[in-house]
Amino acid sequence: MVIRVLLADDHDVVREGLRMFLSIDPELTVVGEAANGEEAVSLARQLRPNVILMDLLMPEMDGIEAITVIRQEMPQTEVIALTSVLESETVVRALQAGAMGYLLKNTKAPELRNAIKAAAAGQVQLSPQASAYLLHKVQSPRVEVALTGRETEVLRLLAQGQSNKEIARNLQIGEDTVKTHLGHIFTKLGVQSRTQAVLSAMRLGLISSTPT
Repeated sequence: MVIRVLLADDHDVVREGLRMFLSIDPELTVVGEAANGEEAVSLARQLRPNVILMDLLMPEMDGIEAITVIRQEMPQTEVIALTSVLESETVVRALQAGAMGYLLKNTKAPELRNAIKAAAAGQVQLSPQASAYLLHKVQSPRVEVALTGRETEVLRLLAQGQSNKEIARNLQIGEDTVKTHLGHIFTKLGVQSRTQAVLSAMRLGLISSTPT
């Protein structure tokens, strides 16, 4: 399956570079480009991309607002926040809005292409620098969390970037069972997305690190 990608960035040169990088891979196709958050939401509604690369700082509607709307209306579309600003609360807010993860704009082209494929498969994507930053910034639940042994196993594999299918295969359980465990994990951690679950688990000491 060819992964349909939407680019959202207010700089023409950035979008041009991204389009060039992605066009090299036959498994990826750029279906549209947006110069601000409002355009990103509108094009997402029209084009139904698999993955959106979303800049966070844009005019009209910023990337965080756009992520919130897109994830609410089109939960099947994954969003990767792509930013040049590391030390910013907007990064945390992007994840809280529902982004699958985020990468810095200095990410190398092969890594970016692999990250898009991983996000399309439902795998959390965080740059190493971003992961370290978020570990100190993201708010974790202020409650006692008691995950079962199987839930902890599922969460650990999720943190390694594995999809539901891969988790099911490794634990020799059904995908529906994996989804059930994830639902329980989300409820216990007080989160709404896979990325938030991983980050909260890191803060609580349930897992040691996210995938690099």
